[in-house]
Amino acid sequence: MKTIRFDQIRDAIAGLCQRANFELTADMRAALQAGVERETSPLAQNTLKRILQNADIAKERSLPMCQDTGLVIVFVDVGQDVHIEGGTLRDAINEGVRHGYKEGFLRASVTGDPIQRKNTGDNTPAVLHTEIVPGDALRLQLLAKGGGCENMSRFKMLTPADGRDGIVNFVVETAKLAGPNACPPIVVGVGIGGSFEYSAVLAKKSLLRKIGERSALQHVAELEADILKKVNESGIGPQGYGGKTTSLAVQIEVAACHVASLPVSVNIECHAHRHQEVTL
Repeated sequence: MKTIRFDQIRDAIAGLCQRANFELTADMRAALQAGVERETSPLAQNTLKRILQNADIAKERSLPMCQDTGLVIVFVDVGQDVHIEGGTLRDAINEGVRHGYKEGFLRASVTGDPIQRKNTGDNTPAVLHTEIVPGDALRLQLLAKGGGCENMSRFKMLTPADGRDGIVNFVVETAKLAGPNACPPIVVGVGIGGSFEYSAVLAKKSLLRKIGERSALQHVAELEADILKKVNESGIGPQGYGGKTTSLAVQIEVAACHVASLPVSVNIECHAHRHQEVTL
């Protein structure tokens, strides 16, 4: 049995919140740079260079890459041999968000009630997804999800008869409808199967993979490549100015589902793709 203290989790989350907002991950940087080299449109190329320059300034000065510093979503793999001491996991994560956003001077973007719309003032509560796994480690994967790209998410309950073509058409349609509103170049997260609610979790979870890391399932990897090609053929381009780089990656997670159902969720991520992780 391994004991992990409340304050360890709090401090780890606080650090992840700031790093996610201040530092572009290496895989995202490489994908954006590849876009610069691939583009033939001077405007699209210049836009990507400015995105990278903005990221450099953010990291150097510990400033957010975007004024929207996101809703915090945390996926936690809890080892079955882990004991959390000093408080609950949820409270530790929310305390970490509270500290991270206050100390990092990050914008509070959470409303406590979706109807009354009063800001909580500290960017809590976070959205938490937990899974019990073997071992004695606690893995924290954090996304700071901006409203612009999140608002472009869509779900559709296809029929099994819609098949592969139905999936491709729906995902590509979703990316095209998002247009410049999701701050492209985007990352397209897709969840296929499961149930109504679980397909959305799968779509969100797919965004945690490294950019361009294909599914281990060959038929799914081929589906990712086909959708990416079609999205980039849309011509929307970086920030909607046209070009070949509308999306940097399409990442799909799949799960078993009912024989009568084919649920598909699409969760789009912006070019900042604020995510970080740590294992305690």
